[in-house]
Amino acid sequence: MGWKILLPQEIMEEGRELLESHGHTLIKGRGFETADVLADFKEYQPDAMIVRITPITREVIESNPNLKVIVRHGAGFDALDVKACHDNGVQALYAPVANSTSVAETAMLLMLECSRNVTVLHKTWVQDFYKAKLKVRKNTLSGKTLGIVGCGNIGSRVATRALAMEMNVMAYDPYKPAKDFPEGVEVVRDLDRIFKESDYVSLHAPNTPVTRDMVDKKRLAMMKPTAFLINTARGALVVEQDLYEACRDGVIAGAGLDAIRKEPVDPKNPLLTLDNVIIYPHIGGNTTEAAHRASYFSAMGIEEVYEGKQPTWPIHDIDYKTAKTYTDTRPSGRKPMGMFDY
Repeated sequence: MGWKILLPQEIMEEGRELLESHGHTLIKGRGFETADVLADFKEYQPDAMIVRITPITREVIESNPNLKVIVRHGAGFDALDVKACHDNGVQALYAPVANSTSVAETAMLLMLECSRNVTVLHKTWVQDFYKAKLKVRKNTLSGKTLGIVGCGNIGSRVATRALAMEMNVMAYDPYKPAKDFPEGVEVVRDLDRIFKESDYVSLHAPNTPVTRDMVDKKRLAMMKPTAFLINTARGALVVEQDLYEACRDGVIAGAGLDAIRKEPVDPKNPLLTLDNVIIYPHIGGNTTEAAHRASYFSAMGIEEVYEGKQPTWPIHDIDYKTAKTYTDTRPSGRKPMGMFDY
């Protein structure tokens, strides 16, 4: 007989085909604001929903007693009240590997753009070709140290790409045993080492009570004046005023950001005024390929629950303050690349 499945935002054809071929009815939502979803819940009482950008609060979840499954169309789920789902018997799912490669590539792109000072080059080269060519700072990634904070699906992909570009990679992730980090990565348990020793610090941690505001004035002051902060994770990890002052005052060389605290961006955000800060509109996971994968995996999750199977990607309600952590370390096992290696 199939379920009624609400789509507040459109999904890609692969996901639609999978659901419709199994007899489900798709309901096109009237909009993606919370009020729109509440109205759709009241009118249709759907069994399931695939959500992309709408904040799903306890009020929304409890407004529809027929709701059985919510799938987050991607990896991040901080806009979904997971505890409210579980309190009301609603299965919360996500698609954590759908956009991992796209986000990892975005992190590498930001590193490359920061390394070549592209904002200054774009502003300079037409009027003063030789200044752009000879006097604007430019650096290579080869031989530099990348420090990764959070080495899950995305952080691990960044690590393997950075190693292929002859970077030296160290990573911090307290919730993962050393044996599970990618080969060639130095596993560290002292977060401050990441900030003190890296030329690029790349954030790949979720927004939790433990990670919120973890990059503040104190940690930025630990970084080298030639180092860059890369954030393709969540804006809440960084105290934005502290980052602005650090980039403005030369405490660090700059930043590449695909996530900021307020999205869409406030045109008055002072970070927009700095030439050494590159900001993207949170597009890391929004490639065409990632969208196809997320739609398919989201539909797959609903069908798994419908058939009574264990879903592949359930969202667990984790208390990160008390979760199991690891203290084991591991050297990289590689000879560090240096400036004169060839």
